[in-house]
Amino acid sequence: MKIGRQTKIIELINNNDIETQEELADLLEHAGYHVTQATISRDIRELKLTKVAIDSGRQKYIVLKNQESGLNEKFVRVLRDGFVSMDIAQNIIVIKSISGMAMAVAAALDALHFDGIVGCIAGDDTIMCAVRSNEEAIRVMEKLNKIVTSKSIGNFDEA
Repeated sequence: MKIGRQTKIIELINNNDIETQEELADLLEHAGYHVTQATISRDIRELKLTKVAIDSGRQKYIVLKNQESGLNEKFVRVLRDGFVSMDIAQNIIVIKSISGMAMAVAAALDALHFDGIVGCIAGDDTIMCAVRSNEEAIRVMEKLNKIVTSKSIGNFDEA
């Protein structure tokens, strides 16, 4: 629910000039998300949204892309450093990691916001990654394979 709501927030701020938390709450309510002001405030902080000035003296929320890019590189490094292997069982991807690294790798996967990943559960050296469908699981595996075998860190979105 949180990931879906935060994805919707990003979509809303990319498509609308939202100046206040109240405006955001109204749009979320219209989209079917019933949230409190505290939840919106927490989401804004977690998503690292900021306000910028626009025409006529107004402001609007935006996503800081540059900070996100640096964080994504760190998450890709964690993924590569801890990754050992992966296998698929229908819409579940089972990822093996170096002993003790599964939680860090799962957190990196969650932070990278892959399309289709619903969530990850980690043990000591194994991650179960739930994906929306069998087809999306195959695409996620292909993307993960490109990330862990690529020599460069950037542009993993193209994978």
